[in-house]
Amino acid sequence: MGAKAKKALKKKLKKSSFSQLSISRHTNESSDFLPLEGGPGRKITQEEDEPVKNTATVLYIGHIPHGFYEEQMEGFFKQFGKIKHLRIARNRKTGKSKHYGFIEFENPEVAKVVADEIHNYLLFEHNLQIHLIPPERVHPKLWRGVNWRYNPLNWTKIARKQHNKERTVEEHQRMIKGILKRDEKRRNRIKAAGVEYECPDLVGLIQPAAKKIKFDEED
Repeated sequence: MGAKAKKALKKKLKKSSFSQLSISRHTNESSDFLPLEGGPGRKITQEEDEPVKNTATVLYIGHIPHGFYEEQMEGFFKQFGKIKHLRIARNRKTGKSKHYGFIEFENPEVAKVVADEIHNYLLFEHNLQIHLIPPERVHPKLWRGVNWRYNPLNWTKIARKQHNKERTVEEHQRMIKGILKRDEKRRNRIKAAGVEYECPDLVGLIQPAAKKIKFDEED
């Protein structure tokens, strides 16, 4: 080994011994581990050592099948624990389900069990998607109007009432114009298709003017 190689080896040994001394100075008896790059030792606090507690009680439920509504959901999920709130997102006009909803349990441990065990649960050919929602992400108006139930409108009754209502002469003439306009479009489509067909005339389009009621003059 030459003189240059010996000098280089001595320098390496000095550097390694110096780094070990610096590590031993920075460390103390209370430190739990040594840093990788010779920094001071750090003791793990009790808060870091303990696992993070779950406080989420609200669950998101997706892929809700048709027919699995509020009553059915309450009967299914109450076997796990007490339910505080439950709602299914619905269309404001028709009241039909949007196939997702939210449920809140009183106990966060119950919510965690439901999220772990019922996620991807096959129900009526739908895999339920259940996820925990952190408390800071729960909308403050989520449970507003939760007890409101949609009362569907009887559209047949509404259409019957609109059809049978008494119309004035002007309203009747406006309705006749619409019928004639649609009939003319139908005739033009048949003619453009090359079909030889004589459309029958519409009957009952003429309505006599409304009679005026004369009241007797009081003496």
